[in-house]
Amino acid sequence: MSRCANLQPGHILKRLLQFFLTVLFASSLVFPVAQAASAKKPVVKKHTHSVHIAKRDRATSKRVIARIVPRARKNGHRVKVVASAKRRSIVRVAYTPAPQSFGELDGLHAKQGPLDLRSGAALVMDQDTHEVLFSKNDDAVLPIASLSKLMTGLVISESGLPMDQMITITQDDVDTIKHSRSRLRVGTTLTRGEMLHLALMASENRAAHALARTYPGGVPAFVAVMNAKAKMIGMTSTHYVEPTGLSFHNQSSAHDLALLANVAYQVPLLREVTTSHGMDVDMGRSVVQFHNTDRLVKNPGWDIGLSKTGFINEAGHCLLMQAKVAGRNLIMVFLDSAGSLSRFADAERVRRWVESDPRTAISFTSAAQDNNG
Repeated sequence: MSRCANLQPGHILKRLLQFFLTVLFASSLVFPVAQAASAKKPVVKKHTHSVHIAKRDRATSKRVIARIVPRARKNGHRVKVVASAKRRSIVRVAYTPAPQSFGELDGLHAKQGPLDLRSGAALVMDQDTHEVLFSKNDDAVLPIASLSKLMTGLVISESGLPMDQMITITQDDVDTIKHSRSRLRVGTTLTRGEMLHLALMASENRAAHALARTYPGGVPAFVAVMNAKAKMIGMTSTHYVEPTGLSFHNQSSAHDLALLANVAYQVPLLREVTTSHGMDVDMGRSVVQFHNTDRLVKNPGWDIGLSKTGFINEAGHCLLMQAKVAGRNLIMVFLDSAGSLSRFADAERVRRWVESDPRTAISFTSAAQDNNG
């Protein structure tokens, strides 16, 4: 007989119950582990496009482009930023203090005045009657930057030197004050007339210096004549130390510069070159185009007879013009403007004001300037 036949029914039931409990206990241990293992390895669908982008980003993330954001400021400071090719975003990494102009240091921008001008000093005068229509800190003595070149041009135009005489740019004409760049390379040879044209229209510093260097007696004699001419005109608050305006020691006032503009306007050559739109210069290997630094001369809404711009940090942005507005010949001077375009915007504000036929002249002095005496 088999062993199962010898077992009593009670024993069989007991063994079946033990087997069932053993299987149940083993299952409780195995299934949670399997579930945990499967939870750690989810099935993810891979996107080929995303992989390609990730690889491309890793390759380009090594390239970082550093640049200065124009006119980006924070708390009066210029902001240097780094643009990441990976994130395509701007990250601030350093702050460089924005240099203040003399006008800002003197408080000339404390109040903008009735016409809301952005220039620290300004003067608008009727050229025919000499009536002052508008003035703002017009007696403040400030650096005048390349407005100095208008006196340089006046001295050259009255010198009697031949305008067709060839002048060569030398190393002596290279800017050692501001280390500014120039498209007139050392060795470039042009006529005196062409040098004058570039100095006044395009504000070329090397051209202006070359004009003074080739003057009888050189730069010292030329600067002496500049100051003598200023005194003759009645520019009592004006002083020049060099012919380009790169030095902040070249200083004048809006009032004095209006007198200079009136005299310079009488010279046809100066009217012509300061209002020309552009000039092409053959450099041998290429033709270089020079343009007028006064954007308003190309504006058909303006009738400009004389123009000069200027800028160095100490002077801010400057503009001097003779223009016909509402049938009146006006001389406009704007000094120490905060932005490169704000001086032109100030000229537009003045023009609209004059066209409105004002009956009363405006004279304004900022509170800070008034407190200084």
